[in-house]
Amino acid sequence: MKKNKRRSRAGRESKKTGRAGPAKKTWRAGPAKMAAKSSNPHRLVRVAQTVLPTKYGQFRLWAYQEKGKCGAGGEPEGPTHLALIVGDVRNAKRVPVRLHSECVTGDALGSLRCDCGPQLEKAMRMLQAHGVGILIHMDQEGRGIGLANKMKAYALQDRGLDTVEANLRLGFVEDKRDYSSAARILNDLGVKSVLLITNNPRKIDGVRKCGVDVEGRLPLLAMPTPNNATYLKAKKEKMGHLLE
Repeated sequence: MKKNKRRSRAGRESKKTGRAGPAKKTWRAGPAKMAAKSSNPHRLVRVAQTVLPTKYGQFRLWAYQEKGKCGAGGEPEGPTHLALIVGDVRNAKRVPVRLHSECVTGDALGSLRCDCGPQLEKAMRMLQAHGVGILIHMDQEGRGIGLANKMKAYALQDRGLDTVEANLRLGFVEDKRDYSSAARILNDLGVKSVLLITNNPRKIDGVRKCGVDVEGRLPLLAMPTPNNATYLKAKKEKMGHLLE
């Protein structure tokens, strides 16, 4: 009888604990306010933590992955976002935060068609100089349309369209990005409020709609060049970016 009780207790414990090994940090809904305002109800899983030494200084790097709905073949892996952290941000207010959408051409290949690469470098320098802050590198290439579609947009720009017109011609909205994952990352990091490093008022509105307390804005101006003049003009005149 005692042995049966022990087996029963062990079975109950097994059901509670599941498989062996440390559990990954899973962000499902978080605060009710943020969950209600999120337009992207995926799960977000913190999959890794490491240290990233760079030419700008050292960052703590936390990797997060979106998980889609579980299907017959298992749970598909979604976009991966990175949080580069300087200093102690937990429970901190007015933390400088840069949400940088991935730009392979600008960030990695040195393209002069946009200001993404210089903005990324300047933001990393700013955070190191400030001594505290977060850069969230979002897997949202081409303002959310993906790398292949961004190349199609470039081809249309070669024919005279600007960055906004090209996205619209392809059937997309001018800015398809979603900031709910960024909000969830900030929640996981324990940030109370932020100073958003951006020139884009719509980004501030989008982040606030996801439940983030944005207390102010820090500008991030890059030097214009002949190659990106049309791009910057469209951002200013058609998307409301504050570039002065």
